[in-house]
Amino acid sequence: MANNFQQNNITMASQESLNTNAAIDFNTIKKATVKEMQAVDKLILTELHSDVELINKIGHYIIGNGGKRLRPMLLLLASKALKKTTEHHITLATVIEFLHTATLLHDDVIDESSMRRGQASANSVWGNATSVLVGDFLYSNAFHIMVRTKNFEVMEIVSQTTTELTEGEILQLLNCHNPDTTEAEYLEVITRKTAILFKAAARLASIMSDATTSETQGLVKYGQHLGIAFQLIDDALDYTANSAETLGKNLGDDLAEGKPTLPLIYAMKQAPSEQAKIIIDAIKNGSRDSFQAVYEVVKSTNAISDTLQRADAEASQAISELAILEDSEYKDALILLAKFSIQRNY
Repeated sequence: MANNFQQNNITMASQESLNTNAAIDFNTIKKATVKEMQAVDKLILTELHSDVELINKIGHYIIGNGGKRLRPMLLLLASKALKKTTEHHITLATVIEFLHTATLLHDDVIDESSMRRGQASANSVWGNATSVLVGDFLYSNAFHIMVRTKNFEVMEIVSQTTTELTEGEILQLLNCHNPDTTEAEYLEVITRKTAILFKAAARLASIMSDATTSETQGLVKYGQHLGIAFQLIDDALDYTANSAETLGKNLGDDLAEGKPTLPLIYAMKQAPSEQAKIIIDAIKNGSRDSFQAVYEVVKSTNAISDTLQRADAEASQAISELAILEDSEYKDALILLAKFSIQRNY
């Protein structure tokens, strides 16, 4: 299976670079779905309610702490580009955000993270057990909300998505502390773990908008390439961000967890053997203390520029998949979203 993820049929040299374009103002993208996102936020607040006060407190803490809502925004932009947005799109945008938030709660426990979006992670405030259980609450609540669509295909997609998310997490755990992890294995993890929710958002929008087969396929591929590009930039930012405050998490978190991300995989291939060994040992030991030494090795190679080039190619491919859609301000917003994904610094 891993071979399916090696290059995704992308020839990097043939893609026009997106990084040379003018900086994207994220607010320009947000304007296209202001009313719909307000409806999503309202539904989120309603569905977060529980008789258990601690669930309310943690749910509001993690949902309301500055997330960009990219995945529900993608779902709504796709529906508007397809010229059909209904209350079911609002419902499913909420489902996608609940699933994403649940994964964040669980990820922070697994990774022992202390910071999320620039503030203390929920597990560092309330403890691991509570965070896991609130994550479970969000998962189950997402399924409860989803049933309102009374659409079997929707239920199948959401169920399959949560299964693949879990498989991605397990694959990532298997790769941790393994410096022999290949680029293909890494890409399989981020396709299952990150890109899957972008992909699901696009597919759900297509179903509820009665999209054609070609439109659905184009949007689903857009979502997958966008999600991969987004994660590649995340991994590059671990070695390029100016500070933890800018990044929203502690610098070197991935290294401390022994994760062989793409910048490290590239650096190990390019660095002289004695420098590559610094990275190999750091991945095996999962030590944050090695971050500066690893950073210097990464900086001495083309690992970051190669990672950014790969992200650029993924974003370019995502944009090319939108050719199936009619021109509109919402298609333009989807294009800007792909460009933003590789230009952001947080």
